[in-house]
Amino acid sequence: MSDFREQIEAAIPALRRYARALTRNAEIADDIVQDTLVRALRSEHLFHGGDTRAWLYTILTNLNRNRLRSLSRRPVVMPIQDNDAATGGPESGSRDIGRALDELAEDQRSALLLVVLEGLTYREVAEIQGVPIGTVMSRLARARMQIKAYLDGERPALRRVK
Repeated sequence: MSDFREQIEAAIPALRRYARALTRNAEIADDIVQDTLVRALRSEHLFHGGDTRAWLYTILTNLNRNRLRSLSRRPVVMPIQDNDAATGGPESGSRDIGRALDELAEDQRSALLLVVLEGLTYREVAEIQGVPIGTVMSRLARARMQIKAYLDGERPALRRVK
């Protein structure tokens, strides 16, 4: 087996972990990881060295963005959960990290998961997301502030639209 394929194989557990945290659904995450691996293997000729893992994260992140874009064009149907109640949310006793992560914007959650869960540097995250490093730092700061506010029970501030 080639060195490239060995690096891809070694990255599979990290890809699955990141995809599951990003999508919050094991089946969708496994599908995205599989699509990522298929694209990576088909595009081996486009890889010109560097960090294989960061390249795979970029593919996975782009596939997830495409999935979310496709879903945004469809009506939202959400099943009612047993723990859904009229008093749900931060005001009730159900404050936890999972719900706080769900409240984050997609780019913020992705940046936070890549840094905290996968241990990537800000520079690597910037390359994966295709943004300047300052944007990554800003997304992380806003994500951390929003999670802290959620866990402290603060209501989200209303945004002023001009």
